[in-house]
Amino acid sequence: MRIGVYLARTLPLDRVLDLARSVAASGLDSVFFGQVFGWDALTLAALAGQAAPGLELGTAVVHTYPRHPVALAGQALTTAAALSGPLTLGIGPSHPPIIENAYGLPYHRPARHSREFLSVLLPLLRGERVDFHGETVNATAALDIPDPRTPSVLLAALGPTMLDIAGGLADGTVTTWTTPEFLDSTVVPRLRAAAAGRPAPRVAAIVTTAVTDDPGSIGEALAQRTAPVGSLPSYRELLDRQGLSAARETAALGDEAAVADRLRAYAAAGVTDLLISLIGTPADQARTLALLRTLRAEY
Repeated sequence: MRIGVYLARTLPLDRVLDLARSVAASGLDSVFFGQVFGWDALTLAALAGQAAPGLELGTAVVHTYPRHPVALAGQALTTAAALSGPLTLGIGPSHPPIIENAYGLPYHRPARHSREFLSVLLPLLRGERVDFHGETVNATAALDIPDPRTPSVLLAALGPTMLDIAGGLADGTVTTWTTPEFLDSTVVPRLRAAAAGRPAPRVAAIVTTAVTDDPGSIGEALAQRTAPVGSLPSYRELLDRQGLSAARETAALGDEAAVADRLRAYAAAGVTDLLISLIGTPADQARTLALLRTLRAEY
């Protein structure tokens, strides 16, 4: 299992690059950037790659509806060319309130849209020409990029249909607000079945984590910050399927022994890429990074 850090918050650019350097110095594998209404995640990846050469950089996730796959393929290949380490392109359809309210676009048939988006994106990333005409995506194009470095592509998937698409077309999936038990019983088996005959799929799991002496206070603050998660239909359904009331219940909080046990459960569940969202005080985050270094040596 590879272990990296996931950054969802919008920090000043110098702090983002310092984080990348810190993760690389810690001997961890990757930094993945969220994409909502802050920095552009792929541009951050290109800049972080200059600050921390060799580190895997990724997105989790770039929204598909506002970007045409031809444009995204060109941007992703440009970023990949700027890096000395690998790039992982995580994409996903996002949620109706974001796509419809912020972008003014219809959130129409997200599963079909994701399948058609990948049908255009993946060949372009391999340097191939596309001529595709679907219900939600159309493209006739080829990119003039010499010796393209094809990134790994992960599709955000929570339900069965999206997992089938992730396993059948992409290189795997990226999840959030999932427990190791749910991944083991539901996500990983479905994804692997969909990927039958293809390379083993990657399973990236974002886990909010703090090694701390005050898990109660941190958990309470996290519950307040993540309260809107439960109002998004796909996340509400995901939490309900896991028997959870709130996203906070998926976090790994506590001392070194408790957090280590929880994170090892993700490896046992079949997670290939553990992406840690650091929370807590600076001292808590330093303790968390120290624990991650120890865990990384186990895998």
